Amino acid sequence: MAIDTDKLLSEIRALPKEDRIRLLDTLLTDLEIPDASIDAVWVGEARKRWEAYKEGKIETVAYEDLVKKYRS
Repeated sequence: MAIDTDKLLSEIRALPKEDRIRLLDTLLTDLEIPDASIDAVWVGEARKRWEAYKEGKIETVAYEDLVKKYRS
């Protein structure tokens, strides 16, 4: 079955924003290729940030403030 890409794109653009985001997330997840070297870098970064947080070296932001910032 052939798919008319232009028609499909037009239909996608007509979807509500939330549905387009869900579609995009699904497509990106399907394309994700695990890379152990990138995962290792992120593990190191997460540990570094966690230690800095526990030692009081970084400032935290309340979730409510973060949401308010990006909703406005």
